[in-house]
Amino acid sequence: MSILDLARPEIRGLQAYSSARTEAAMAEVMLNANESAWPPAGVPMPLHGRSLNRYPDPQPRDLLARLAELYSVDESRILMGRGSDEAIDLLIRAFRRPGMDAIAIAPPTFGMYSVCAAIQGAKCIQVPLDRRFELDVDVLLEKLPASLKVVFLCSPNNPTGGLISHASIGRIATALHERALVIVDEAYIEFANAPSATVLLGRHENLGILRTLSKAWGLAGARVGCLLADSEVISLLRRIMPPYPLPTPSIVAALAALNAEGLELTRQRIGLVVSERERLAAALVRLPSVVEVLPSQANFLCVRFDDAARVQRSLQRDGVIVRDVGRHPRLEGYLRITVGSREENSRLLEALVRQEVSG
Repeated sequence: MSILDLARPEIRGLQAYSSARTEAAMAEVMLNANESAWPPAGVPMPLHGRSLNRYPDPQPRDLLARLAELYSVDESRILMGRGSDEAIDLLIRAFRRPGMDAIAIAPPTFGMYSVCAAIQGAKCIQVPLDRRFELDVDVLLEKLPASLKVVFLCSPNNPTGGLISHASIGRIATALHERALVIVDEAYIEFANAPSATVLLGRHENLGILRTLSKAWGLAGARVGCLLADSEVISLLRRIMPPYPLPTPSIVAALAALNAEGLELTRQRIGLVVSERERLAAALVRLPSVVEVLPSQANFLCVRFDDAARVQRSLQRDGVIVRDVGRHPRLEGYLRITVGSREENSRLLEALVRQEVSG
């Protein structure tokens, strides 16, 4: 059985759109894409050798090579797109039949999995994390229906910050072999004291990994992410992907962030975030208003307060914005606090202390 047998038949048989850029690799005079012959007015040109009046490469080869080196995978296993969100949507569209197949998630977790499922008319099976906000593999496998096509696992989990072990991921992928895809969302893995699950890709053809440059690499505004998966899955998803997913400025920004200087600076910043995460956690647990600080391997802390609404309002008056995650199952009273710069974190703590004093 091929992994593609899990996909919708009409997607497997789909003739992909052939973009004009893929036909122009060696051209000197490009008259096939109805582009302007002139660069846009008022924009400095060229943009690192790239012209904004021309469509970008659908999967830029220089960026593809750089990501393959960064993630230690073959280029054929990478699909680049707009953050991780685009890959989530593509996976659900390609591998589940409307009104028939299901996806599974382990809440509380990232909300886009269920949103994309709802948009596509897919049933969303929810298998909650246990009382310690950890994944119980036995419970998960027991509750998955025969109609399952994709399981989304977030590690480190957003918004709780916990990791899923490689042993658990491998066990789930093995149990669902020839039955469903297992997609591990590693948006925050750079901040974790653990290696990426990409080391498991060669052992499980039904395993996929979501990675992004939005978090550790500071490119949230560029929207560059990717799916790492079996090359047949990547090829299939390219058939239903819009022809030019990455804008030229985003490609340029990503290449700059991934050069030697950018790599070293990002490693330093990851170290600072991890150090600040531990400083914040230690300071927060000493505050009387804090009930619990969940262990985190991400660049945020999920914190339970005795009166989260009051704390959030008070922080907002001090110009500090945190995220209320109380809408998630079993997270009523919790706020998610992103780990910022040392100065930003100190300002947060000072505001919380003032609030404690003022009552």
